[in-house]
Amino acid sequence: MKLSVIIVHYQVGGLLKNCILSIQKYFHGFEYEIIVVDNASPDTKWKELITEFPDVKFIESKENLGFSKANNIGVKAAKGEYVYILNPDTEIEGNYFKEILDFADSQKNIGAIGLRMHNAKGEFLPESKRSVPALINSFEKLFTKLRDDSKTYYRNDVDEFGIAEVAVMTGANLLMKKSVYEEVGGFDERYFMYGEDIDLCYTILRKGYRNFYYGKYSILHYKGESTVKNRLYLKRFFGAMDIFIGKYYKKQKPFQYLLMKVGLKFKHFIEARKIKD
Repeated sequence: MKLSVIIVHYQVGGLLKNCILSIQKYFHGFEYEIIVVDNASPDTKWKELITEFPDVKFIESKENLGFSKANNIGVKAAKGEYVYILNPDTEIEGNYFKEILDFADSQKNIGAIGLRMHNAKGEFLPESKRSVPALINSFEKLFTKLRDDSKTYYRNDVDEFGIAEVAVMTGANLLMKKSVYEEVGGFDERYFMYGEDIDLCYTILRKGYRNFYYGKYSILHYKGESTVKNRLYLKRFFGAMDIFIGKYYKKQKPFQYLLMKVGLKFKHFIEARKIKD
């Protein structure tokens, strides 16, 4: 089998259905499977999809394991040469995936590939192509309005519709060989959600592989449809960033780590004051 699509679902059954339908509509010319891991969604109406899509493999978790653990479970069950990590609030928009797989096959030391993403308004989502978080770009991202020509965090120097090597793409749509995923250990399960895609892409790079942004084709991403922006969200988001800088900077670059740590705590404090639970 060429490809396994791994979808971690939580509480967006309608969007999940559209995502599956878009895959079935546009995936042609190669053998694939769809694996859905449900993270104990409180609303069980999504289970109607089990009978509606008998060819899809559904895995039910009895608890919300978070994005990283659930994806690792899905990949473990996968039979494809490639795995495609895909959010349930996305839709494939054309018959282009065979070309993308052929591109991946043609590259030496291929790591991960991420497609261009846009929202429901048609607006480009800049997290489609990013740099590894470091001192300067982290402060730029947290505390300034990013310039259109910025190449520090969001790689605005890379053509939105082009194909180029970049460090980090988003976990909302991330293609790689299953063997590479397994070699680097998959998603670090210390991340519940947020940050795990940055960590995985960076780990892949550190193993000597090449990551690509593939802007020639796009997917629709209904960004944040299953996310409630409350204090728990802030705790998980800033907690993920704290895990990342502790993992890669605390021992190697302690001064940068200290500055980034202070910046994160300050930004967390500012954002928490805006929220009234």
